[in-house]
Amino acid sequence: MERFRTRTALLALTAASGLLLTACSGGGDAGESSKAADRHDYSAGQPAPAEGRDTDERDDRREDPDHLSTFALDVDTASYDYARRALADGRLPDPSTVRPEEFVNSFRQDYDRPDGDGFSVTVDGARTDDEDWSLVRVGLATRTTERSGERPPAALTFVIDVSGSMAEPGRLDLAQESLSVMTDRLRDDDSVALVTFSDEAETVLPMTRLGGNRDEIQDAVSDLDTQDSTNLGAGVETGYETAVEGLREGATNRVVLISDALANTGDTDADSILERVSGERREHGITLFGVGVGSDYGDALMERLADKGDGHTVYVSDSDEARKVFSEQLPRNVDLTARDAKAQVAFDPETVEEFHLVGYDNRRVADEDFRDDRVDGGEVGPGHTVTALYAVRTEPGAEGHLATATVRWLDPETRDPHEETGDLEADALDDSVWSASRGLRTAATAAYFADALGHGDHDLPDAPRLDELADHADDLADSTESEEIRGLAEAIGTANHLM
Repeated sequence: MERFRTRTALLALTAASGLLLTACSGGGDAGESSKAADRHDYSAGQPAPAEGRDTDERDDRREDPDHLSTFALDVDTASYDYARRALADGRLPDPSTVRPEEFVNSFRQDYDRPDGDGFSVTVDGARTDDEDWSLVRVGLATRTTERSGERPPAALTFVIDVSGSMAEPGRLDLAQESLSVMTDRLRDDDSVALVTFSDEAETVLPMTRLGGNRDEIQDAVSDLDTQDSTNLGAGVETGYETAVEGLREGATNRVVLISDALANTGDTDADSILERVSGERREHGITLFGVGVGSDYGDALMERLADKGDGHTVYVSDSDEARKVFSEQLPRNVDLTARDAKAQVAFDPETVEEFHLVGYDNRRVADEDFRDDRVDGGEVGPGHTVTALYAVRTEPGAEGHLATATVRWLDPETRDPHEETGDLEADALDDSVWSASRGLRTAATAAYFADALGHGDHDLPDAPRLDELADHADDLADSTESEEIRGLAEAIGTANHLM
């Protein structure tokens, strides 16, 4: 496939410096591929040897000697949900808002779970009809939420957009309904604070324990009303100040931003906004959870805020989605099982000729920073799964080891580092993506859908036409009887009609 070309200039640069430079790392260009190099030790995070390389004809084809791919485990789902909202409104989403990893991770996978904190690692894959190309899935999972009674108390500061644009149905009213439901579900030893912002920001409720104060909190939520313009920067800054003032030792302290992110007053740059609260974030470990609302939505700003704020974003368009986020996802994020989690995949240079990480453009980490625990990763709670898809071109007739995936994280309390690995062999690849396991077929369908909406920018091998993908999605929905997958099939069908 011509789209999977590598950059020849990297050969000379890497040979001279000995550094691991990759298009799949934090310094690479989004959308470019990497090729594996001949290598005797492909353990994660170790530099390639300068000598002893094979000299057979395969070596001439390997212009980029890097074989590693590293990314942080911050995974959002807003892109998929916002795309579904656009399609339901009868329009195609802007391709710039389509992030394939968020489509893939919108579907819960049935990976094996670890017994304690940390991760399990699953690596599988299937061949495509493009010669020697396969899709490889790296799946990471944390323990289930059955131990939720053991979680620490939560101290949640809700930063709520009350600007004029939030008056549209499905914005502030949806936020109020959601907060009311969540207030009833939180425990007595949890705490909440409320900050509102329009042209200015105001703390309308300081950090308040739920026990004995639920009526006061419900009244504060009910009294919210829309006002003027959107000074999102002031809201975030006041929100962090309020979170610090109400900081609870031993609790999970988090800022929850609810907004359409259509900032039009004050500071509107995500990096600048978060720089003003960087001390609070780093010193106290306060993370940001972004909830997007509205048919017009500042996707890029919200995604950037959550990325830089060590959190993630979701998008809600109706009451059912809002209840799921505030009654299931947010409480699940109160407890942390891992801090600064990163994944690194090492492809075996003896069997893998090229590879390409699908998406994660804003989550990539320099390969040499994988074991540098000063470099931010993702904060992950119980009950989470994280999926990464790779397009992988194997050597003709490849046999044996293909890849090793390693996840590294810090214990939330002790900050001690831990690692877990998983491997994939060539003979473990299924013969076809469309006859593989339910989870792999679901991930592939979601990724191909994102590829189509993004006008093919994500370079997936053997991408089917949208009408063919709709048929695959319908078959998958019928066989799984999953409402989530049925919703995916319907979205693909709508997109096919609009295109």
